[in-house]
Amino acid sequence: MKKYQILSLLLFIGVSVTAQFSQKQIPYAYTALEPFIDGQTMEIHYSKHHAAYVKNLNAAIVGTEAEKMAVKEIFANVSEFSPAIRNNAGGHYNHELFWSILTPEKNTKPSPELEKAINEAFGSMDVLKEKLNAAAATRFGSGWAWLYVDSDKKIAISSTPNQDNPLMNIAESKGTPVLGIDVWEHAYYLKYQNKRTDYLAAIWNIINWNEVSKNYKAAIKGTFED
Repeated sequence: MKKYQILSLLLFIGVSVTAQFSQKQIPYAYTALEPFIDGQTMEIHYSKHHAAYVKNLNAAIVGTEAEKMAVKEIFANVSEFSPAIRNNAGGHYNHELFWSILTPEKNTKPSPELEKAINEAFGSMDVLKEKLNAAAATRFGSGWAWLYVDSDKKIAISSTPNQDNPLMNIAESKGTPVLGIDVWEHAYYLKYQNKRTDYLAAIWNIINWNEVSKNYKAAIKGTFED
């Protein structure tokens, strides 16, 4: 009887510490984005870097208020949490968004609503790309460049250091991201080495405008999911 009690206790402990956050499976093969992002980079980026953020986030939130929160709630209160929670929550969320807005599908296009917003804010798609690439290229060190919807329901561009994002209460420019470009070196170094601008030029060939358009519509309505 004692043996079975111990086994039951171990099973209970195992269930009770089940990780709150987990990676979604990327919706394409590692090699599907070639030649713009190589398969080896994608595999390392997803299975090592992103996986580490998830593992470290689940460890960091244990015993804290963040353990009971969705990721956006963590961001809304991130100034109250440790750097480990801030960095790893950001790393997890940012990468989930990043994988979703990339695609091997050719010639996707913004929805009419998003295209109108782009033209009103920037004048044209070419200007949007120029400004977003500039934000990404001039981000010192590691970080992200964002197309996001601000509190006035307008689209805007910003960049953040490390794994921060516009949803965080410490962000200089706040809003809901609809497109994010990773400019950490691990996102591009195997193929592009120190040529970040070449990576930024190439990535527009694999942006999933269908997904970005969905994100924009949800952000405008305030229904963008965690």
